[in-house]
Amino acid sequence: MKRLAAIQSNYIPWKGYFDMIASVDEFIFYDHVQYTKKDWRNRNRIKTPQGLLWLTIPVGDSIRRRICDVLLPDEAWGVAHWRVLEANYRRARFFDEISAWLAPLYLHNKHTHLSASNRAFVEAICAYLGIRTKLEWSDKYQLEGERTESIANMCVQAGATEYVVGPAARAYLDETTFAVRGISVTWFDYAGYPSYPQLWGPFEHQVSILDLLFNCGPSSGRYMKHVPETCGQ
Repeated sequence: MKRLAAIQSNYIPWKGYFDMIASVDEFIFYDHVQYTKKDWRNRNRIKTPQGLLWLTIPVGDSIRRRICDVLLPDEAWGVAHWRVLEANYRRARFFDEISAWLAPLYLHNKHTHLSASNRAFVEAICAYLGIRTKLEWSDKYQLEGERTESIANMCVQAGATEYVVGPAARAYLDETTFAVRGISVTWFDYAGYPSYPQLWGPFEHQVSILDLLFNCGPSSGRYMKHVPETCGQ
């Protein structure tokens, strides 16, 4: 039995993204598809005293490129983002612990492409959370057919017997395409997350996982579903 999930790389994703990674045996960064603007690929939200704030990497609005081909601007964006995170989370209980490994990713980011940068953040966060799922790029596999068929064929090539997917995919995913290949489809449930100690006003689930890490540190797994209750590098 092998469980597999595939999602486009996101910038400092929310906790549900990491829970899905932790729930499978192999996770594929599905970045050899068209880039979508005003999405999660190059931006995410954090909490501030003034409310939710978007942290956005300026990569332009063109959709005539694949996600894996999106180039990053100069390194200034990383420095600017870190300064915003520091200003809004330095009061958080575990800011120093998390910043010890997170700050270098921002201040010394040498990646030229958005996908590679996103993956670097995801890998570092997975390491802290104790997630040992195998991570792969989609270009390791031959992406043949339309969207559902392409993913199903990728599962076959990866030797997967179960495909785990988020509820948003119900709009396009045809389960029979997987069934004829002997692959079951499991719909991931993002509901029921408990609240955790959080700065700045009413509780908000839909923010970057960095909010959870800064506030809860090694206890972050207690507020997730598939991550060890205690973690930390």
